[in-house]
Amino acid sequence: MRTASISIAVIAIVAVAAVVVTWAVSSAASKPLMQPANVSDDGFMVTDVSGVGPMSDTSQTDATPTATPTAKATPDPTATPTDQSMVDIRVYVDYLSSGSKDFQLANVQQLSEWVNQDAATLSYYPVAMLTAKSNGTKYSLRAASAAACVATYSPAKFFAFNNALLTQQPDVESDGLTDAELATLAVAVGSDAPKRVSKCIEEQSFSTWAKEATDRALSGLPDTDDVALTGTPMVLVNGTPYVGALDDPKEFAQFVLTIASDAYYQESEETPSPTATP
Repeated sequence: MRTASISIAVIAIVAVAAVVVTWAVSSAASKPLMQPANVSDDGFMVTDVSGVGPMSDTSQTDATPTATPTAKATPDPTATPTDQSMVDIRVYVDYLSSGSKDFQLANVQQLSEWVNQDAATLSYYPVAMLTAKSNGTKYSLRAASAAACVATYSPAKFFAFNNALLTQQPDVESDGLTDAELATLAVAVGSDAPKRVSKCIEEQSFSTWAKEATDRALSGLPDTDDVALTGTPMVLVNGTPYVGALDDPKEFAQFVLTIASDAYYQESEETPSPTATP
């Protein structure tokens, strides 16, 4: 009798455990994937560059990506450089990538100026290619998720937070910042919704999205001619990858000017001249 009672109890325990496991699995499967707000093709456009101080490096250039047509004949009527479209700059960034840090430090001032002058649109695409390079803490993934949290709940501070993540970048093969430290950093740059941002970061709300966004980028980048992400940073200007020195702002500025000039002449050639009237 005692043996039978024990057997029944064991069966009951197993049944309850099975129900709990089934509920947990089904709940996880039914939980919708959280998508960040203010996102387009997995990128976040910079709308406010406040909170990022001027760089002291005198090698920065004041050039703006506005083409000056001098080498080619201009159409009739003559178009002015201000008539052209803004250049589109997209930066795929891994917050543990030293190259991403180098590019940001070298170019943050002129990028800020171009956005302020409406000479360029600037978007960052957080990816997590170095997730396995932080002693198991998945810092790259967590930082990308944190950036998405700030872009969602405090978009005006996204650029400042993005810059802070790169300027205070931890070493590869280190633990990186904890979620609490990432939240503190987000609040320090002046988040408009500190409680919501902190909760989002500490719960890693967009980590799954960040992983899937990385996978999508590795398969192919939107609005390009079959370009896929191969490393970070990957910087695109009007869909054309920049392959110059990451730490040379003058070289990057010249590349942007060249792309802007090409776009200007292409638009000019495609615009027919008006027919003269007596």
